[in-house]
Amino acid sequence: MHASTIAKTAASVAATAVAGSVATDPSDAWYRSLRKPPFQPPSSVFPVVWTALYADIALSGAAALDGLEGRAQEEERRRYLRAFAANLVLNAAWSWLFWRSRRPWAAAAECALLAASSADLVRRTGRVSRAAGTALAPYALWCTFATVLTAAIARRNPRA
Repeated sequence: MHASTIAKTAASVAATAVAGSVATDPSDAWYRSLRKPPFQPPSSVFPVVWTALYADIALSGAAALDGLEGRAQEEERRRYLRAFAANLVLNAAWSWLFWRSRRPWAAAAECALLAASSADLVRRTGRVSRAAGTALAPYALWCTFATVLTAAIARRNPRA
């Protein structure tokens, strides 16, 4: 992988992480008042998981982009970049819908889009590099779990 590609994907992912973090506040009274499902992980799990996933997204994305460049597939590389950017926007948007807008159902629907986008990114990445696609698969799985969790919170808190 080229250092410049990693730097670009890492910067994009870091901006996503910051945008989501700015909106997130697990100590907020509104969030603490929500009824959560029994499979809700402890708050301390989320920063650890997301840090690992963000590193994974940056590295797997860089591997795919460099692989497409090496094969002279410029149009496919542009499509991958658009899918990558859309995924990062969806990633950050969930935090704003859930935490700041306090709209769990809207966040659950948006998270379903994120999960689909993440699965698509795994597919696209795997076409270029099987190893990078496999490495990215936990991201799609976590986004699917987040969709189920967000929907469960919304169901348990109809007035939220």
